[in-house]
Amino acid sequence: MLSRTAESLYWMGRYTERAGNLARGMQVALRMAGLGESLVAVDGQEDEWQSLLVAAGAEPGFREHHGEVGGEAVIRWLALDPKNPSSIANCIEAARGNGRAVRTALTVDMWEALNDTWREMRLLAPTATEPDRLPGFLDWVRARAHLFNGAAADTMLRDEGWLFVHLGVMLERADNTARLLDSKHLALAGPGSEGAVAYAQWQALLRSVSALRSFQWLYHTRLRPDLVAELLVMRQELPRSLISCHGRVQRVLEGIAQATGGRRGDPQRIAAEIQDRLAKGRMPDILAAGLHDWLTAQIDRNIELGHAIHGLYLTS
Repeated sequence: MLSRTAESLYWMGRYTERAGNLARGMQVALRMAGLGESLVAVDGQEDEWQSLLVAAGAEPGFREHHGEVGGEAVIRWLALDPKNPSSIANCIEAARGNGRAVRTALTVDMWEALNDTWREMRLLAPTATEPDRLPGFLDWVRARAHLFNGAAADTMLRDEGWLFVHLGVMLERADNTARLLDSKHLALAGPGSEGAVAYAQWQALLRSVSALRSFQWLYHTRLRPDLVAELLVMRQELPRSLISCHGRVQRVLEGIAQATGGRRGDPQRIAAEIQDRLAKGRMPDILAAGLHDWLTAQIDRNIELGHAIHGLYLTS
């Protein structure tokens, strides 16, 4: 497979997953904001919109173009703003553009999912962020991301193309979970990790990865910050946990190596180190040493892995 084809497939998967993740985060922020003006982040300074910007990795760009953080400005920035390369609209545009560049490598169902989403996005955009339309728009984005992933899973040959699409999805998902956890680290392991506000933050975090019911199923107890963190980091059963996502990244990279004549390098080494760190970690030790520092290192390693993948497989 040509490097440019692999790159388009990889980024198509990443951008589609990113759009769905942004919609998830915005839905939770809307729910939290609706609980009342007094429900602010546990440090007393950052509200739910600030937390969402941090989780999306979009705060620096937002600060360049806006003053104070407010719900309306953040919603517009993350959903539609053309100056934000990671807005939902731009992610859909980029995913469709990458898919179009490798149209013959996609199944009919995958291309229709991408192209129909792009066309509908253009129709929805003018009114998508209006208060009465925003919840429906975010539901639609999540449904379209699920449709694309389902089309890929059900119709794509398990060849190199599938591997690079799946690699992009899993790496983006792992990055999103780590950033979401980090944006809520004070509610999980900080001075404000007790009380009603923190409890609402734990619920919001689990809802953002569709894991509230999973927590109840696995632990059979009330929400606790250490168990919330453990679920999202170390439980293999949860598809969006760090250990689950990185386990699949490692397996996909091994498949790519076999498909490319044994071509291995830094991606396989870094992926194995990340998975080993997750497998050997203990949540009490992580919380005692500092969850924020641990997650920052995890995010940095994820970025390093992305660069290594690009350097070995995606550079012409």
